[in-house]
Amino acid sequence: MFRLGLTGGIATGKSTVSKYLKERKGLPVLDADAIAHQIMGPNQPILTDISDTFGPEYINDDGSLNRQKLGALVFNDDNARQQLDDLTHPRIFSTFESRMQELERAGTSIAVLDIPLLFENEQRLTYDAIAVVVTTEHIQLERLMHRNGLSKTEAKARIAAQMPLDEKKANADYVIQNNGSKTETYKQVDQMLNQIKQTIVERS
Repeated sequence: MFRLGLTGGIATGKSTVSKYLKERKGLPVLDADAIAHQIMGPNQPILTDISDTFGPEYINDDGSLNRQKLGALVFNDDNARQQLDDLTHPRIFSTFESRMQELERAGTSIAVLDIPLLFENEQRLTYDAIAVVVTTEHIQLERLMHRNGLSKTEAKARIAAQMPLDEKKANADYVIQNNGSKTETYKQVDQMLNQIKQTIVERS
């Protein structure tokens, strides 16, 4: 099975590409954010660890995680963010591996691993190729301000907190420029898939 890692920068349009691969191309997409959301759901075992590490005030009375409170903490505290990563990442990647094994047993030829911070996180998964979705600095800034209701200064701080797009591009096998219309973006994705399919044929 061909493992395609999909990543990008904040507000570069990775979700657009991920949705296209899943809904229009019929590929299985394993979404790191969705898996993280599941394992941190109400009354999940990890919430006990979060309560022990950060305090019971981060768990709501109904047994659910106070995501807003925890998010505010880890965004402003690198040590707290690392502690949370140490709790969540092993569970996330374990889930990834088990689901990929299921897909492999089912005879899947290509699986997409949608991981926002693929390069920033410790590499615990193996990929046959990595695709990064990028856009211009101006478009990225405008999208983030509009999408998240941020000021220009706040948006720039969010972007600066991530690995620079140029660095991600240098480490990727495929670069998808999401600067124009969706049709133009989809055309690049189709070209990438054709190359991947050719690679699979050559391997077999």
